[in-house]
Amino acid sequence: MVVRLLEQNWWALALRGAFAVVFGSLALAMPGLTLEVLILLFGFYALADGIFALIAAFRAVERHERWGVLALEGVVSLIAGLIALFIPLAAALAFLYVFAAWALLTGILEILAAIELRRAIAGEWLLILNGLLSVALGLFLMVFPTPGLLVLIWWIGIYAIIFGGVMIALGFRVRHLPPHATPIHL
Repeated sequence: MVVRLLEQNWWALALRGAFAVVFGSLALAMPGLTLEVLILLFGFYALADGIFALIAAFRAVERHERWGVLALEGVVSLIAGLIALFIPLAAALAFLYVFAAWALLTGILEILAAIELRRAIAGEWLLILNGLLSVALGLFLMVFPTPGLLVLIWWIGIYAIIFGGVMIALGFRVRHLPPHATPIHL
């Protein structure tokens, strides 16, 4: 009975939303600090991931199982974690350029798909527009990486605030469910 469970724990939804709003607000107010914290969190995660992958590789060696991919994954994760912790700007720029390349390539492929679709449907201009926006974003991030990082943090902050507001509203709405609400069984 999901509805009753949510109703009893409405405060958890609202609290989750409040934390998201606080995080989003801090991201907008202090984007540089937010970026640093996210990079540090990634760095510590990548180090832990690398250590666990290497442990799994050593255990695979003891069992005479394949271990090469695990060892490679562990080493790559350790290197990424060390870069994030000791050269955080390089980690931030690497993420930015990967994201920018993804946006650029996705945009180009969307434009090509729209050209193919024009034979089958009307309105392919929407996909072309989406592709052009993706290409523009990718080029903007590549040409202006520093403001691009700032924009990414702002997007994360805005998303967190909207997500948080929705969760708070959901929490209070679930709190005041009518007694005749139909329970949902999963």
